[in-house]
Amino acid sequence: MAGANRLRDFVVAATRIVDQRLDEAATLHALEPLLADLVAHDDWLPDDYAAPDAQFYRQYLLHADPLERLSIVSFVWGPGQKTPVHDHRVWGLVGVLRGAEQSISYRRAEDGRLTPGASERLEQGRVVAVSPTIGDIHEIANALPDRSSISIHVYGGNIGAVRRATYDPATGLEKPFISGYSNRATPNLWDRSKEA
Repeated sequence: MAGANRLRDFVVAATRIVDQRLDEAATLHALEPLLADLVAHDDWLPDDYAAPDAQFYRQYLLHADPLERLSIVSFVWGPGQKTPVHDHRVWGLVGVLRGAEQSISYRRAEDGRLTPGASERLEQGRVVAVSPTIGDIHEIANALPDRSSISIHVYGGNIGAVRRATYDPATGLEKPFISGYSNRATPNLWDRSKEA
């Protein structure tokens, strides 16, 4: 694959940023252009981590830092697929690699109910941030009715193991969940034997 080193180079650069122990805003600011560059090139994501499912969206783990300070996943959306309203509980960046996504952010009112914001279409190449401090509750859907969309997410934790919640937007009622991952194996970014 022509851009096979792109993900490995991104992981190295992102890990160096996380190693600096910057505050959240500075971390997101430093990572955003790196993720924008990664999703600007669609020649690196292995087919096994871009495969849609006919019924459910997929979250494939691409890399998890051994200290769980960072994880990188591909989200694959089939036509008509969307998440429930949910949170993350850690900082994150979302970059659209293929297709487009529709995002609706929610704010919690004093009575616990959720108020939706404007719907925003995220086109290929767009990068947006989420976190408990800047806005953490949203719903994402594939914006395309006839084909898959794929986004690359970077989180400040092992997102598949983070205890999070989905929400009933009318009542604000939380339902705990742990997302896990769709893949059983992750790509070995460090096997350079085939390059030699």
